[in-house]
Order: sequence, then structure tokens, then C-alpha cells
Amino acid sequence: QVQLVESGGALVQPGGSLRLSCLASGMMFSFGVYDMAWYRQAPGNEREWVASISSGSTTTKYDNSVKGRFTISRDNAKSILYLQMNNLKPEDTAIYYCSRDKRPWDSWGQGTQVTVSS
Repeated sequence: QVQLVESGGALVQPGGSLRLSCLASGMMFSFGVYDMAWYRQAPGNEREWVASISSGSTTTKYDNSVKGRFTISRDNAKSILYLQMNNLKPEDTAIYYCSRDKRPWDSWGQGTQVTVSS
């Protein structure tokens, strides 16, 4: 059973920064073989993809709305996925989740709430 534990969310002012973490465990194979991604879900909206990173960190991709402001990274030895978020905007307010890229696992973590407001 895959377990994903996201953390690091908070209430921040516009222009602020946060670093999200996701600790993954219980996968069939080691964390390091999976391409991973961050997703988010704002109130009233469907969950959407935000950013992804290849298994060896050689390739990263970002939604246009966060490009240049967010950075995805990973520590395969610790099975942790990160999302550094800078210059946060009110429209970034959402619950943030991590999972496998393109084919998320059936089970999701509880997510971590990011609220950007003055």
C-alpha cells in the first residue's frame, strides 16, 4: 500500500515562499525508479498537475502557471519529493499532493494546505 505524506503547507502573504515535502513509502519498487509529480486542488476545482521530475532528476516540467516560480526536486535516498515555491500568488492557494507522474497511484495522501493571502 503506497503511503504519501505531504507537509510544509502554511498561510503566507503574496510574494512569500514555501517548501513542500512528500515522504513516500510502500511502493512496489524503490522510490528512485518512479517519475514523480506534484498536483494541487483548489476549492471547487478538479485536481491538476503542477510539476514533474524524472526518476533520476534529469528532467523537470512545469505548468505554465508556476514556471519560473516553483522548483521540483527529489532525494531518492530518503524517498522524499520537494516543491520549492517562490513568489507565491493568491491563485496558488490549494491543497497540494504528490504522486507518480502521469499515472497517479490509487491512494492519495492527505495533502498539505497552501493559502496565499494578505
